Amino acid sequence: MTVAAAVAAGTLPGRVWLYSNYHCNLTCTYCLTESGPGVRRRELGPERMVTVAREAKELGFTGLGVTGGEPFLLPELPDVLAELAELLPVVVLSNATLFTPARLARLDQLAGTPVHIQISLDRPDPVDNDEMRGPGNFGKVVASIPRLIERGIGVRVATTVEEIDDDELGRLCELHRRLGVPDEDHIVRPVVRRGRAVDFDMGVEARQPDLPAELTITADGSFWSPFGPTVHSGRLDTDLLITRTTSPLRTPANALLRLIEDRPPGDDARLNIR
Repeated sequence: MTVAAAVAAGTLPGRVWLYSNYHCNLTCTYCLTESGPGVRRRELGPERMVTVAREAKELGFTGLGVTGGEPFLLPELPDVLAELAELLPVVVLSNATLFTPARLARLDQLAGTPVHIQISLDRPDPVDNDEMRGPGNFGKVVASIPRLIERGIGVRVATTVEEIDDDELGRLCELHRRLGVPDEDHIVRPVVRRGRAVDFDMGVEARQPDLPAELTITADGSFWSPFGPTVHSGRLDTDLLITRTTSPLRTPANALLRLIEDRPPGDDARLNIR
């Protein structure tokens, strides 16, 4: 079976993930990659990102994801996203704390394009939200979301929690609706016990069978899932590494497809992680 046929049949997820970088302006408690201001950057680079996107389209993939670190620390990212969106729809993950007027102006080129910025917002109250993500995070996020929407840029909200009761979730949903994000663009997912979450004794264990097989490209190789190339104690986790080779993209894509085809029937992902 070809990659294109596997994607069309739903055997292989259609999105390819790109780890643009690993550094971040925040040091969130549950961060998978131990990201922060002083970590090794592991940048993929704009030319490589565009090349991967072009090859992904040629192979039959149907979408792209960009994650980090905080991707918007890269000054060239708005231009790169515009170029990626000419090839395939894009979801880019962000903490939404860097959107100054100057940065927002550079995002105007994304208005009306198939780019969605997926923003982390975990709790409906500033104190509870900022406990995990850092002081002032809540205020910056709730200010940024409507500013992006007003510019014609698609926004999704991602909530990552160990647990949340119905009342708190209801208040969080009311908040994102007021900010302009509909229910279909809000996802709730568990903390995964990888990266910094291990040190804080947080999250659910996630092994290969638990995670959707979404081809993920980093500066260090290709992985089973965007939850694969995690970092703990400064070292890259390789338990979900597929190949060190990422070029041409056909090599890791076919390796991932072989792994999927070798799974026993009915062995689907068990965790609702997106």
